[in-house]
Amino acid sequence: MNIDEQPKFTILEIQDLNVNYGGIQALKKINLTIQKGEVVTLIGANGAGKTTTLRAISKIVNPRSGEIIYNGRNITRRPVHKIVKIGIAHCPEGRRVLAKQTVLDNLLLGAYIRSNKAEIKADIQHQFELFPRLAQRRNQLAGTLSGGEQQMLAIARALMSRPKLLLLDEPSLGLAPAIVREIFSIIENLRATGVTILLVEQNAHLALQIADRGYVLEAGSITLTGVASELISDERVKKAYLG
Repeated sequence: MNIDEQPKFTILEIQDLNVNYGGIQALKKINLTIQKGEVVTLIGANGAGKTTTLRAISKIVNPRSGEIIYNGRNITRRPVHKIVKIGIAHCPEGRRVLAKQTVLDNLLLGAYIRSNKAEIKADIQHQFELFPRLAQRRNQLAGTLSGGEQQMLAIARALMSRPKLLLLDEPSLGLAPAIVREIFSIIENLRATGVTILLVEQNAHLALQIADRGYVLEAGSITLTGVASELISDERVKKAYLG
């Protein structure tokens, strides 16, 4: 049975999620679902709540109320280290690689929850096959890599935990168009292997081209949702986000 033929089930469900930063309500009763194997994108203007949604799922920020259900389990109050252990990895905006550590050390850090050295070694080799540039720079300090190479390293590091759900925050930010195309080709390849992806991306057109479904966030609320191919043709989305 190939991936397209596998039965779908909900891997993530967010119910009435509210998040505050001090006295400011950043998310207002967010509801969304993601099916196993999907690429789902969140689009919206800066400050709409896209990054906060990812941070709430990975427990970088704590919700004021609402529930986050992962594989049928309520994870709303779980600590961040347990979120990684159950199969959720977060690749943050701005890449945040360890600049003074080598590429190899950054990848090893991504596998910190794992103990099987042979499997970790095999997965590092797999990342080098997926990202050949990283293989060439395995002993180079991460801070000396180009922006595109750092983004590749950030994704590879997240994949070292063997996530079932990958949260990607602005993977194209600050990158040249040719590198952006390369990064998005990698995202499509990941989807083909069965990794479920929740994607926050400033380039709404590109995000909707590779996504299965999308949610539009405005001022902390979801205002529109649908199949990506329909959203990309929606006049409201075109006017607000596609130029």
